[in-house]
Amino acid sequence: MTQSEPPSKLKLYGFNNLTKSLSFNIYDVCYADTPDHQEEYLAYIDDAYNADRLTQILKDVADIIGANILNIAMQDYEPRGASVTMLIAEEDPAPAGCATSTPGPLPETVLAHLDKSHITVHTYPERHPDDGISTFRADIDVSTCGRVSPLKALNYLIHSFDSDIVIVDYRVRGFTRDVQGRKHFIDHPITSIQDFMSPDTLERYQTVDVNVHQENLFHTKMILRQFDIDDYLFGRGKEEYGTAELQAIETRLRREMAEIFSGRNMAF
Repeated sequence: MTQSEPPSKLKLYGFNNLTKSLSFNIYDVCYADTPDHQEEYLAYIDDAYNADRLTQILKDVADIIGANILNIAMQDYEPRGASVTMLIAEEDPAPAGCATSTPGPLPETVLAHLDKSHITVHTYPERHPDDGISTFRADIDVSTCGRVSPLKALNYLIHSFDSDIVIVDYRVRGFTRDVQGRKHFIDHPITSIQDFMSPDTLERYQTVDVNVHQENLFHTKMILRQFDIDDYLFGRGKEEYGTAELQAIETRLRREMAEIFSGRNMAF
């Protein structure tokens, strides 16, 4: 059975039970050639994306999608990592007395709950001890039901991190009923996640789509178009390397990014 596009102003029977989930991985890649520089990179990431910064990002996301924050609890951990819990509702905040749900001590974790929905951010700094490649990954999930749309926060989240590669998934699950009792399995038109990206975002990134429209599954992979080796060197500038060494480093970085983008290892 084919699914017709719902009208722009859908009159529903009761609450909108559709679950709209936006999930993506954001990657930052750099080259740090000494153990000290690698530690400095991890310390920089830990400071730049601590619980306070991640909490502010989630506050901004809640504001963008039109959700109301009910309660925030956060904790930084030693030597690295943080957890934040944010309770959010779609409608005006309810009176005091809402329970707070706190996640376990995962590395640099942010978890936000909407009314029957949630927002999560997990960060993963990582380094390769032999070839100098260090990476930072942020996993972000914005899952909402009701009128709020996670797609509204897409551009803001992409630009909130130093993103060399972005892998995005958008899914609509469940169904809701209109006043005539007819089921609707999606409540807005969409052909691609790129439909909701700003022109400057699309200009910065090369994009590839893999979509399954009949299942309301949308997948977009993004990688920066421009490559400047100076943007990827941590601890030393390019003038401190020889030409051959710079070429070897660029080859490693490009291969690392290509493997992350494609999701598979490349042959040597």
